[in-house]
Amino acid sequence: MSGKETPAVIALRRAKLDHRVHDLGEEGVPDDDRGYGLAAAAAMDVAAERIFKTILVQHDRLAVAIVPVTTTVDLKAVAKALGVKKVSVAKPADAERSTGMVVGGISPIGQRKRLDTVLDDSAMDHERVFVSGGRRGLELELAPAALVEATKATVARIRRED
Repeated sequence: MSGKETPAVIALRRAKLDHRVHDLGEEGVPDDDRGYGLAAAAAMDVAAERIFKTILVQHDRLAVAIVPVTTTVDLKAVAKALGVKKVSVAKPADAERSTGMVVGGISPIGQRKRLDTVLDDSAMDHERVFVSGGRRGLELELAPAALVEATKATVARIRRED
């Protein structure tokens, strides 16, 4: 499997969902004081609000929250969207074991097993958004509706402005 043929890319191709792969290199972009997501936005010359990060959360099982890199996840809002009392951020080892991907490159698409997923509603404000392609330095560009279809996501406001 080449660097571009991650499980996320394969899943999108098999589902016949329109997407574009942006390969920023194996090392990605320098993780400077802006954080990886903002540095990736600058490297691709894309508005940072269109770059979304994948955060695994834990309640009685793992779930996925997808929010813009310009914000933080509101755990209470995620719990509400999932219909549970409380969630916490998953331990990195649990996230990696469940998804088969390394923290910093976890894609919401193509995970080993489908997890309940919540996408922040701000994604719907954009024609196309970006999410990790399953390894650091690989970004997937797709329509928010395609992201919802690929992940079977619930759409809700789950971001907290910093």
